[in-house]
Amino acid sequence: MEQGSLHEWEAKCIQEEPPRCKAACPLHVDGREFCKLLAAGQTDKAWAVLCRTLPFPAITARICDAPCKKACLREEVGGGIEMGSLERFCAENAKRTPPFRPLPARGKTVAVLGGFLPGLAAAWDLAKKGFTVTVFLNNIYEAFETLPQKSLSIDIFKKEIEVIKKMGVTFIENSKPDEKLTEECLQNFDAVFSDPLSCCAEKLKIKVPSVTTLETEKNGLFAASMPVNGTSPVALIAIGRKGALSIERFMQNASLSAGREREEPFETRLYTNISKVEPLAPVTIPEAGYTTESAHEEASRCLLCECMECVKNCAYLENFKGYPKVFARQIYNNASIVMGTRRANNLINSCMLCDLCTEICPENFSMKNLCIEARQDLVEKGHMPPSAHEFALRDMEFADSEVCTINKHQAGFEQSEWAFFPGCQLPASDPNAVKKVYDFLCNSLTGGTGLMLRCCAAPADWSGRIELFNKKATDLQTDWESLGKPKLIAACPSCQETLHKAIPEAEITSLWSVLFQHRKKLSPVIPDTIPALQDPCTARHNDKLLTDVRVLLSDLDIEFTEPELSGLHTECCGFGGLLSNANEPLSKTVAERRASKLAGDGITYCAMCRDLLAKSGKRCLHILDVIFPPENLDPAARTVPQYSERRENRVRLKEQMLDVIWKTPSAPRPGYESIAVSFTEKAKKLMEERRILISDIQKTITAVQKSGQELENIETGHKLVYYRPVTVTYWVEFEKTGENSYLIHKVWSHRMRILGGRK
Repeated sequence: MEQGSLHEWEAKCIQEEPPRCKAACPLHVDGREFCKLLAAGQTDKAWAVLCRTLPFPAITARICDAPCKKACLREEVGGGIEMGSLERFCAENAKRTPPFRPLPARGKTVAVLGGFLPGLAAAWDLAKKGFTVTVFLNNIYEAFETLPQKSLSIDIFKKEIEVIKKMGVTFIENSKPDEKLTEECLQNFDAVFSDPLSCCAEKLKIKVPSVTTLETEKNGLFAASMPVNGTSPVALIAIGRKGALSIERFMQNASLSAGREREEPFETRLYTNISKVEPLAPVTIPEAGYTTESAHEEASRCLLCECMECVKNCAYLENFKGYPKVFARQIYNNASIVMGTRRANNLINSCMLCDLCTEICPENFSMKNLCIEARQDLVEKGHMPPSAHEFALRDMEFADSEVCTINKHQAGFEQSEWAFFPGCQLPASDPNAVKKVYDFLCNSLTGGTGLMLRCCAAPADWSGRIELFNKKATDLQTDWESLGKPKLIAACPSCQETLHKAIPEAEITSLWSVLFQHRKKLSPVIPDTIPALQDPCTARHNDKLLTDVRVLLSDLDIEFTEPELSGLHTECCGFGGLLSNANEPLSKTVAERRASKLAGDGITYCAMCRDLLAKSGKRCLHILDVIFPPENLDPAARTVPQYSERRENRVRLKEQMLDVIWKTPSAPRPGYESIAVSFTEKAKKLMEERRILISDIQKTITAVQKSGQELENIETGHKLVYYRPVTVTYWVEFEKTGENSYLIHKVWSHRMRILGGRK
């Protein structure tokens, strides 16, 4: 990822955008942080937030007219936060005020003409930054005389003036800010700020200054036009702050205008979802102001605005404890490492690529695109961890191997108008359903319905292996062309999506759309309960598929409910993007989280959605379970096959279909399958956790039978052997129970190579 690309990604995430209150405040006080602390009873820390931002905070906090209130998001659900009253409460009740420590003296002098709010603010800010400031004014209390006396006492005003003096500001009273004094100051000071309430641009007879910088035609003079009557006190203070910043840049010979787009109040891009927020009216303000209890209550009404829409609805993003802008930076740093540990690999490989974030994000930030680009980069540079997707890729190769694949015309036909593409996961989960569907299609469609039994290459695509995917796409194209380029019927939404990418010219339709067209021939079993329809995430943008499934169920008199997140906003089951391979614990969490949102049973039209939800303990139906129900079995009680069983299901499906439909013998089984193995419960659990297949164990024992090399536990009599048939070394602890049969007690695997060991 190039740095320019990183900045584009970062700009899409709005989580770090300021809340409305801060954006609308002329001084950009962080009202969200202020209210958060005050609601927690931390009055001194809340006061410190104000002191970091406000000039002479004991004055400003008491006179603030809270222009942020109308912009407050809470205004739409009960009424804006009473920030002005909360600031006054803090000013009057804080026990400790942080010290104001100016920066070291810079050796530069500034004259401020006038001591109203703009002039005092400019003096405060400039003094804090190390400039030597002299204020020329009529009298030191001229600002106080313009302020509402009810909000501020003369004693507090005097104390703040003393603070300003301690910061190094000198006050020259009985001065008359005018053209003459301005010229004298320009001769004797490095820069001059003219308070518009005392000596505005019109009084100085100069052209209207720049609105952005207050720069005038006179070098070193910064001024403003006369503010209109009723100008907010904090807006007046902001004029002084603007002048101070311009003077600082002027002294540094820096651009006066660069990066100041958001200095004035502005519209923030931050989005906060308030659709579920209950209206709550402001706490009544007593005549004497808020008490401690009422101030905390009012501050607690703050919505603490943030976006986090994607994180709230994605267990993956929530798991990594951040948000897309942070993740983009981590992924960029990950790619920039020349040597060392790439700590973001797990983050990159755990994305489900479901793209829910794009639909939810107000700015359409796609973690899917970010992560798939990162995966492709890792693969290209040779930095993809070998363990991340290896099992899925090996499983894809197995599904594409001779023992599983079929590419044939319908029996008795020499051409195919159609071809059924069940994918690799439906045959692994429910091979009987595949046989029933194919039989239905052959009897319902005209022109011949061929069968393409293999993987769609999604694992290659999802893992970022572009070359491997292109090779698989070529194989798919070849198989499709050998059948005469038929219209493909995909049972799996992921297959439908991936086939469009692999064979762009093919006409691909969903099985569910075909079943809808022939629904009068179907005789479904009506579920005992009303299940919730679970859309697969790869159906998200397939409007026709989403509609056809719903109309199909309705026309078959199968009632269903819609979860809160469905259709365009459906959630992933934990299989997408190969999450279950890269991060099994998170995959389990995702499935359990989705299942927990269902009050009753679920029903879906994706084999992996059904299996993972069922594996989490949720009763879940595949639509084929009710359209072509298993005999003498509760459709929702169908067991979830283990990894070895999934492979065996594919192999047997091919064998049975060749035998029954095409009357063709299948290839002989490999010799290692003649070894009979049984397992303890502990061994079964380990095999599933570590994705160790029965065939891996059989191959290991076969290798030992040939070599005779084994270890023996003299206490239990168990044998211990190891074998490395691929990039993984397998260990098996067993006891022999017969001539060619074994009881497996324990299994494990690792990627280390045993020096001098068997390969």
